[in-house]
Amino acid sequence: MNSHDNRASALQSIGLAPLLTTAQLMARYGVSNWTVNEWVKNGCPVEPTAFRGRRFDHTKVQAWHRKHSV
Repeated sequence: MNSHDNRASALQSIGLAPLLTTAQLMARYGVSNWTVNEWVKNGCPVEPTAFRGRRFDHTKVQAWHRKHSV
């Protein structure tokens, strides 16, 4: 289990989920920024933020990806 998984488990135990940046999502899935943009255009869940940029709930992205991957 890596440090991200440890943090995710700790946050989930109190009802929170860590949000990933676009760069973190790209690294986790091994895809480009273009691919993430296409996913978002096709309905990949994006979490609202109070600041500029996008954040992704990995659990929601995983569920979406399972449904939409070919």
